Amino acid sequence: MRHFVYKTLDELQRAAEAEGAPHVRFIADPAEVRRVLAQPVRVGPFTTANSIAIQPMEGCDGTAAGAPGELTWRRYRRFAAGGAGLIWFEATAVREDGRANARQLWITPQNVTEFARLREVLGDTLAPIQLTHSGRYSVPRRIIAYHNPHIDMKTGTPPDYPVITDDELERLEDDYVRAAGLALEAGFQAVDVKAVHGYLISELLGAKTRPGRYGGPLENRVRLLQNVIGRIRAAFGSRLTIAVRINAFDGVPFGCDFETPYRYGWGVDSANPLQEDLAEVKQVIAWLRDWGVELLNISLGSPYYNPHIGRPFEKPDEGNYEQPEHPLIGVERHFRIAAALQQAFPDMPIVGTGYSWLQKYAINAGAYNIAAGNIRFFGVGRGALAYPDFARDALDKGELDERRCCKTLTYCTYLMRHKSPTGCPPFDKEAYGPIIKLARHASAASTER
Repeated sequence: MRHFVYKTLDELQRAAEAEGAPHVRFIADPAEVRRVLAQPVRVGPFTTANSIAIQPMEGCDGTAAGAPGELTWRRYRRFAAGGAGLIWFEATAVREDGRANARQLWITPQNVTEFARLREVLGDTLAPIQLTHSGRYSVPRRIIAYHNPHIDMKTGTPPDYPVITDDELERLEDDYVRAAGLALEAGFQAVDVKAVHGYLISELLGAKTRPGRYGGPLENRVRLLQNVIGRIRAAFGSRLTIAVRINAFDGVPFGCDFETPYRYGWGVDSANPLQEDLAEVKQVIAWLRDWGVELLNISLGSPYYNPHIGRPFEKPDEGNYEQPEHPLIGVERHFRIAAALQQAFPDMPIVGTGYSWLQKYAINAGAYNIAAGNIRFFGVGRGALAYPDFARDALDKGELDERRCCKTLTYCTYLMRHKSPTGCPPFDKEAYGPIIKLARHASAASTER
């Protein structure tokens, strides 16, 4: 079903009101959009050139040994020339068994010089490198933090599958600290301890039914995140600014029958897990601030089991479910939750998410949210794959070229799900047209077998 049918900003604003999305609002005047988005943002010891961010998007295009590949270089060269003040560098594994696919980046002593060369491409732009362990979504062996029966069913995880032990989690801290040191050696001035989208640290935040030191009470569920941050700060002091991209609402796997009270997940209302409850999220953000974190990026849901929550879309990727709600409701959820958190912590710069579905009007919404104090950075993910220099046009013209804007048709998601190099086939056919043909051919051959 086609949802984005709006020819003017006024039509889109009226649709948001009709759909019950009061947090989706816009600045119409191009000059004011330019002025707001051009505002610098103070992040720890840094001041960014403007308030526009490119979100971390895994390209699945590194080498087998974890170094940046040819398409990785191409992507970041395009981003570097695009004008955004903050380029959030993509998920980079802290050890080999934490990779989400065989071509995910993985920083090691053997390839650190390659990361250093790529970091130089980004110049003075603030670029936190996202340090991750993919946990349940690691390949070839998943590593789960606890058993959520609904996610287990979605992912084909047997109920007796072993859970990572407390001792293994404690040893994992060493890998994060080692990776942070390599990032510093490569010239990164900031690291993100990734706690989003159901990967290992994110899953631990919702591990209410896990026994032991890393489950149950909130103080236990946040233990790995706290220890990693504390050890990075102790090892490197002010030489590394620490950021966290964190889920604020997990939701439930799409289509599952759930019971209440719902005993799983993070940021969910146990009486109605389709709605957020931000009490624990706010407590953890308060702790993060106390632990020296200086930049947050807020996201929702999981691309593996409820992608419409994190990435409101016009068309599902091939083989996935149709959008179960009007995408404006998903955009509203992002804006409402980010605003509640930014207003609760006005001194913590927060990157907002959920803009790409708005197409050419994303910058109008981003400018409104910054001006209203709802976020400090307007962040674009999929849209930057389609239109890597969108920030330049936003700052120079106060408007985007509709012909170049992502239409959220989820070809990039399709490629990522199939562990292929990930980009935008419709708007970057030269690089990704042949890749999606190969992915479809491989998928068809697998189905036939």
